[in-house]
Amino acid sequence: MEYPSLDTAKAGAIRFNTDGNHLEIYDGNQWVIIVGDSPFLHTGGTRAVIAGGKLTHPARQNVIQFVNMDTTGNAVDFGDVLNASSGFFTAASRTRGIYAGAYTPGTYTNSIEFITIASQGNSTDFGADLSVARGNGWSASSSTRGIFAGGFDGGDRSTVIDYITIASTGTAAIDFGDLVQKGLCGGSSQVQSKTRAVFGGGDTPGAKVNLIQYVTISTLGNAADFGDLNELRGSVSAASNAVTGIYGGGASPTYFKSMDKITISTLGNAVEYGDLAEVIASFGSGASPTRILFAGGYSPAGPAKVDVMQYKQFASSGDTIDFGDLLGAAALVFPLTNGHGGL
Repeated sequence: MEYPSLDTAKAGAIRFNTDGNHLEIYDGNQWVIIVGDSPFLHTGGTRAVIAGGKLTHPARQNVIQFVNMDTTGNAVDFGDVLNASSGFFTAASRTRGIYAGAYTPGTYTNSIEFITIASQGNSTDFGADLSVARGNGWSASSSTRGIFAGGFDGGDRSTVIDYITIASTGTAAIDFGDLVQKGLCGGSSQVQSKTRAVFGGGDTPGAKVNLIQYVTISTLGNAADFGDLNELRGSVSAASNAVTGIYGGGASPTYFKSMDKITISTLGNAVEYGDLAEVIASFGSGASPTRILFAGGYSPAGPAKVDVMQYKQFASSGDTIDFGDLLGAAALVFPLTNGHGGL
């Protein structure tokens, strides 16, 4: 029999949760799981592994490249994805990365492939597929579950949300629910805490949107309204640690340099949070517990694809700083990391 506490817990108090069989610490507002794992144990820090990309239309690339997010520097070759593609859905645990869906010249795919983040090499077929062939949607993940929302199937924007268990190869994606509004993202997006996945901005037929919507990762059901971004942001890119989500750049139709911030645990509208050093749309993003990284994309000067990577600290309201360069200029590159906010 469980008895209630006689006193209100104080910040720093520790308990053992018998329902989940794990230790928790009280942070002053809520009980938080004590994690006995970290990206430092696997890769010496958070590794961003960046796949695919759009070159000169319609050409795509099959390159996988990576950087250590705790330092700065140019990307290093990791291996190859199965097909030259862009617009992946992504998910990651501490050890495994998932690339799902995507556009290959002439078609959208429902295939899923995976990598082991700590070891360089080519991706491997997951052995099962998405429920609908599509790409360029929103992604999120916890330590166990990957969620893939919306996107474009070659004919229309989608409302579909489905999910996989990251460790379970051979198991097809399962229906999760539907988005509030159908759409595609046009840039990479992985905004999540351990409990909540958040999808912001994007394109609906004929219009850009500022809607933010969310789901609870561990349950099933339709998305709900979260609030709004400050701009109608198509082709926006976003990532998060466990507390803060940052949305950068995009176009509507002019290119944005600004960034917006949300607090994932609360509902409400985004607030302005600095500027990009390079004005970019249709680009990649990934996160460590302390930093967000933006990579590649379209620049309004040309327009042209770029090889630029830039980053900022989540705790800073300032502008992004140069990180280094990708192996080559490309838009619609899609990173995953083993240090994002859902882990």
